[in-house]
Amino acid sequence: MAEFDLIARIAAQSGRRADVALGIGDDGAVLDVPAGQQLVAVCDTLNVGVHFAADADAADIGWKALAVNLSDLAAMGATPAWALMSLSLPQADADFVAGLMQGFGQLAAASGIALVGGDTTRGPLAVGITALGFVPVGRALTRSGAQVGDAVFVSGTLGDAAAALRLGSGDTAPAQLQRMQQRLHRPVPRTALGLALCGQAHAVIDVSDGLLADLGHVAHASGVGIVLDAAALPASEALRSVADPAFRLRCQASGGDDYELAFTLPESRIDAVRTALAGSDVTLTRIGRVVENGGVRLHDADGGVIELGGAGWQHFVEPTA
Repeated sequence: MAEFDLIARIAAQSGRRADVALGIGDDGAVLDVPAGQQLVAVCDTLNVGVHFAADADAADIGWKALAVNLSDLAAMGATPAWALMSLSLPQADADFVAGLMQGFGQLAAASGIALVGGDTTRGPLAVGITALGFVPVGRALTRSGAQVGDAVFVSGTLGDAAAALRLGSGDTAPAQLQRMQQRLHRPVPRTALGLALCGQAHAVIDVSDGLLADLGHVAHASGVGIVLDAAALPASEALRSVADPAFRLRCQASGGDDYELAFTLPESRIDAVRTALAGSDVTLTRIGRVVENGGVRLHDADGGVIELGGAGWQHFVEPTA
């Protein structure tokens, strides 16, 4: 299959939006940005052997490649609009591209995002997505606004994806592990929560590299410290059923791949956020507080500091055991 045949297959599943004046087929896309809105741009790449296995399901790869970018848009309080895809393939594989676009298209349709361009090339398998969204002028959420006295919250549950990665996979896995594998392969970006946090949260970040590592970015950018209550970290029933407490805590605190939102705000504002999310299945859990300094510290029930020996994932750094 030739390159332009692949591009035609991708274009057929690109989605449509009225604000795309010119999409796939030219040297560039022409897009209409609404008045009073700023453009938010995010970019993430998934590489074989790092972010997914060589035998991973193509549809799962397509879904996750978009999902991790939509999670970043959510952390900025942005409404998704457009995406560009950079696709590297060892060879032109029509079946793989069909599966990839099936998964990508399912999430794109649910999110209202259209694929408007990109690039295809021969090389090691990798999928890079640039996603673009809108936020009202001056309303973008950031990592740098946390204030002393804020409560720290997180959405959903933590640790399922990391536990699934460590415990193995396969269709014969117990039902609990299969549910956790779904969290690993098909994370659900918290777009509605990101929109609800606009005007309410002081600082927001998506939990991709591990809760401690990501909240460390918030603490550094905001010039504050964050104290977390280990017992308060939310866990799914599936994780509780298969993991001992020490393993569960490591997955929750430093495992990564959760794609939940962690945020700080005055506790008096959380009811307004919950009201804005009424009717959704998103849960919000208070897990800590913002203090004057000291980085991010995880405390046990007696107030002692828990040392886990690693805060989360870092590229170019060998992981600890």
